[in-house]
Amino acid sequence: MMLEKCKRPLERCFGVGKGGVDGLLWHMDLRPHASGDYSIAMVQANSLLEDQGQVFTSPSATYVGIYDGHGGPEASRFITHHLFPFLHKFSTEEGGLSEEVIKKAFDATEEEFLHLVKRSWPSRPQIASVGSCCLVGVIANDVLYLANLGDSRAVLGRRVSDHRKNTRVLAERLSIDHNVGVEEVRKEVEALHPDDSHIVVFTRGVWRIKGIIQVSRSIGDVYLKKPEFSSDTLFQQFGSAVPLKRPVMTAEPSILIRKLKPEDLFLIFASDGLWEQLSDEAAVEIVLKSPRAGIAKRLVRAAQQVVARKREMRYEDLKRIERGTRRHFHDDITVVVIYLDHPRVLRKVDLKIIALLGSLALQLIFSLLKQVKQRMFFVLLNEVAATTSK
Repeated sequence: MMLEKCKRPLERCFGVGKGGVDGLLWHMDLRPHASGDYSIAMVQANSLLEDQGQVFTSPSATYVGIYDGHGGPEASRFITHHLFPFLHKFSTEEGGLSEEVIKKAFDATEEEFLHLVKRSWPSRPQIASVGSCCLVGVIANDVLYLANLGDSRAVLGRRVSDHRKNTRVLAERLSIDHNVGVEEVRKEVEALHPDDSHIVVFTRGVWRIKGIIQVSRSIGDVYLKKPEFSSDTLFQQFGSAVPLKRPVMTAEPSILIRKLKPEDLFLIFASDGLWEQLSDEAAVEIVLKSPRAGIAKRLVRAAQQVVARKREMRYEDLKRIERGTRRHFHDDITVVVIYLDHPRVLRKVDLKIIALLGSLALQLIFSLLKQVKQRMFFVLLNEVAATTSK
């Protein structure tokens, strides 16, 4: 009964399925976090939503995750449930976040997903071909911890001044795109496989590892990491054998640890569906010149408007295209914008909002997701109840 009573407020919070708007677009316009505000939006294009996004905020830290799945939604959904708990577990054991803690959390998530694949293998061999990019940012004590697998991207909007004291805002890319379309990444993969002249192949208009996949790092994609899976006759009933001498992908994240400064204004975390349409500079310009409320939704719409112009169609017509068919026009897009206000003291009302939304999200997320037919967008907000009563 409680779940049913709370469903509608949470739908309003996410902006789900209102008349006159894109029925595949969800958003949260603006919410507080420990050092500013944040905004979230996503739009579905695939028949099953393969993108996942989550935000976890407390008075001492803010966690952001963008998980762009491929081959199916299982890996990105799995990460949503496992990576943050592993980060919490290992950081508690080690006395705080560190590069080693982040690596352990990624390794544990990869290992647990491998166990899931092994359990599911006899009935669903295709799960060995499911994977996900994984972009995670944690802000704690004015330090940004950033880890990435794949080609989701984090971009910083940073204020700079010249010798004449003129100020402008620069777009600074913080993450590395692990995509063999990038020459440096392609050379890195080729150097790891000097005995394989076909490790990277240009096919269907882009560079791909073994002619199959563009990203070189991920969670999952077990058949490209464990040769025994792709060579198994059970898997070959579903897909072609991929002759491997060694893994051609890895789950080792690129990690950046950076002290945030007063000139650091905001962060944009997004799946590659956004960056395929907007440059880093264009996205930063939109955030800089727009109101905070609804900024993530504004970025998603800006990307869709680019798509509409490329296809010589109206944006209004693009919005009417159903999921599945929509994938022929653009990818799933997930965006989180984090504003950095140094420092910010949360008001009691802000803390109560965080606590309320955290309670609702944690209790109702599965019920809501069923209601919206697998259109999954996770926002996990939490707060210690005692804090809000002070």
